[in-house]
Amino acid sequence: MSTISNVENLSPQTIRQVMKEIQSMVEHPLEGIKIQINDADVTDIQASVDGPVGTPYVGGIFRVKIALGKDYPQSPPKAFFLTKIFHPNVASRGEICVDTLKKDWKPDLGVKHILLTIKCLLIVPNAESALNEEAGKLLLERYDDYAQRAKMMTEIHAQAAKTADTKHDDRPSSKKHAVDKKLQDKKKEKLIKEKKRMLRRL
Repeated sequence: MSTISNVENLSPQTIRQVMKEIQSMVEHPLEGIKIQINDADVTDIQASVDGPVGTPYVGGIFRVKIALGKDYPQSPPKAFFLTKIFHPNVASRGEICVDTLKKDWKPDLGVKHILLTIKCLLIVPNAESALNEEAGKLLLERYDDYAQRAKMMTEIHAQAAKTADTKHDDRPSSKKHAVDKKLQDKKKEKLIKEKKRMLRRL
């Protein structure tokens, strides 16, 4: 999915605008969205989006990529999930389908709007423009099955990036905690393996 840099194809004015917008998001982060800067290529924008509360994606951290084409901002950029996700509007290779990046695109929308749209998509999936037909069908017909599958995928693929739990206080029992932690990690590993097996059978 590596996209060729389009820096040389964009006007200096567009590059300045994109850099300004990214800098603004670094200084004033959007809630639940953390942007990563690629100084070498401003056309390659990556961010991590927290799974919203009240959705099957809660607790997950999803890496997304926005690739600006040479006609940006006249043409919409492409957006992808780099983290595997079970979602009606996300294809198996991660491509995102949303009207904002198609017929509803306007040149003045910008990167911030796209990231907010992606976050909204996690809250309100649109089964009508489904790229993942199975997820779209389940969303409409058997929501509980859809939510269970999405949650399982989140636990397997979107939580590995999370840091370890905060350390326990250093009382004499800290050795016991270390043993407990190892046991928990083994249980967690076993659970993830079982979930992966279940997903294959689905």
